[in-house]
Amino acid sequence: MEAASTVPPDPVDHAPTGHHHAPTGPGAIAVASLGALGVVYGDIGTSPLYAMKECLAGPHGVVAEPNNVLGVLSLMFWALMLVVTLKYLVFVLRADNKGEGGILALAALLEGTDPRVTRNRLAIPLLLGLFGAGLLFGDGAITPAISVLGAVEGLGEQSEALGELAVPITIVILVGLFLVQRHGTKKIGIAFGPIMLVWFIAIGVLGVRWIAVDPSVFRAIDPRYGIDMLIHHGKHGFLLLGLVFLVVTGGEALYADMGHFGRRPIRIAWFTIALPGLLLCYFGQGALLLSSKPGTVSNPFYAMVEGPMLIPMIVLATMAAVIASQALISGVFSLTRQAMQLGFWPRVTVVHTSAETEGQIYIPEMNWLLMAGCIALVLQFRSSSGLAAAYGIAVTGTMGITSYLFYLVCRRRWKVSRPKALAFLVPFLIIDLTFFAANAAKIADGGWFPLAAGLCVFVVMTTWWRGRIELSKTMEAGSVPDDLMLADIAAAPPPRVKGTAVFMASTPDGMPNVLLHHLKHNQVLHPQVVLFSLKIEPVPSVDIDDNLVVSDLGHGFYRVLAKVGFMQTPDVPMLLKKCGPKGLVTEPMTTTYYLGRQTLLTGGRSKMARWRKILFSFLSRNARPPTAFFNLPPNRVVELGLQIEM
Repeated sequence: MEAASTVPPDPVDHAPTGHHHAPTGPGAIAVASLGALGVVYGDIGTSPLYAMKECLAGPHGVVAEPNNVLGVLSLMFWALMLVVTLKYLVFVLRADNKGEGGILALAALLEGTDPRVTRNRLAIPLLLGLFGAGLLFGDGAITPAISVLGAVEGLGEQSEALGELAVPITIVILVGLFLVQRHGTKKIGIAFGPIMLVWFIAIGVLGVRWIAVDPSVFRAIDPRYGIDMLIHHGKHGFLLLGLVFLVVTGGEALYADMGHFGRRPIRIAWFTIALPGLLLCYFGQGALLLSSKPGTVSNPFYAMVEGPMLIPMIVLATMAAVIASQALISGVFSLTRQAMQLGFWPRVTVVHTSAETEGQIYIPEMNWLLMAGCIALVLQFRSSSGLAAAYGIAVTGTMGITSYLFYLVCRRRWKVSRPKALAFLVPFLIIDLTFFAANAAKIADGGWFPLAAGLCVFVVMTTWWRGRIELSKTMEAGSVPDDLMLADIAAAPPPRVKGTAVFMASTPDGMPNVLLHHLKHNQVLHPQVVLFSLKIEPVPSVDIDDNLVVSDLGHGFYRVLAKVGFMQTPDVPMLLKKCGPKGLVTEPMTTTYYLGRQTLLTGGRSKMARWRKILFSFLSRNARPPTAFFNLPPNRVVELGLQIEM
């Protein structure tokens, strides 16, 4: 295993403060592994509902003759082994950002590598990370739709009349799923692990039943069957890889959900339950097709089920599909929050649904957007086969970006030699790009949707990021240096009124515009004036007490610099309370928070494109007010209007 030396050995499992701590005892590891089975493997676990069907019975597949069955099965087996097992489970899970995973956490990991690394070198990985995150949003709307629709389509095996009800039943299930999101995933999440455990055991047992009929199906482990099929079918065989990719579409979730469970439980759940169940199910479907006449099986998964067990299996498959959808929805919430905290997304409503676990959140704006997207997709494509034509292209792009960012982490953070780092990058990037090219043929059949949605998210992210930078430059240009301001106050002291005034400052230097605006119009100051700056660190969490700096500037002025991780919620009143031992004592009932409400004018000299200025202005007007973002008491907030030219 020379390839294993390309990256350092696994560090000790850990998770950030406020998330699940890495389990240590056997019992805790078993519980965490069961939880990981439910949340992490929901998407990839429901792939057997439609993957084999699309490859060998779908409109874009090949005829289910023996050589084709063995060839497709061989490609599926090696896709699971190389992409999910080797790339993600063995390699990528080693790159954690203080226990957190996901493409944004990976991109943020590069920011703290080397102070000599220029912003230009950081810009490309960051933009790639943002584009990868956008693609995940795009494909995110398809996962609930295809999973639930693929499960409900089993009704068509019972009777044709029931099959016609698949679309309305799917929509009802999806609406119900999105309506319960506001209650949080904690209660229903307790059942995720056991249900998925039953699901993987059930599909594994189904597979064993048919493997016993034709054990020769295990010949497909030989990669030559897959290679021969690709050569024999030429262009069609290459395009078939886009359908084979359906077996690994949940792979990116392994990495994104690492912060909730730790890498060890995720690996245990995969190697002991998920992987054996999936392989037995796929090989069982292959054995069924080998023992059937070509063209007689329309849905290999449900064809494996004996008559009286069909309805219970449809119910179990629907439950598994709902769990797969829930994991994706929760992932979108977490990704949105990460992007917002890192400054790449406008402020949205974040509702904490658990007092114990900070990572369990609900974002209503994203919830309704996803629901609308899912229902629109179901009504547009009306079958899992139609959705499969649009599924996968965005995920392949994200996987390719993950491979490149992991290579950069190897080189810049772990100081791995170029040859060893390339030993990882080259083979896996070839696999990712091959799958991407095969999926590119789906663009005209609906693949444009996740790409268009991903591009829209990317434009919003980059516009908000660039707009905040330009706005900060404009605000800094209008600020007054501390020494000059304090000297003026000493020379001509303004009247002082009771209490403490907290002015939110975007930078820890100079007097903020909102303070100057307040002094100009009200011509008074409080005895205590706090200039509060908040900095989001490119790590999931930090120790708040160690990252809270209070400076006494004199004349009743204090500057507070607080640092929080991108998975922590900034609570300004709580942070102010922690300033007491550091020399700044405030009374909540006599503290007033001053915020600036900017009206952006797009006719300024900023180099930002005019269309981006208009978009940034629109996003700023519709973003949630900072009162909720900073957890400020609404009855203690004063907003002052400012006009700013960009």
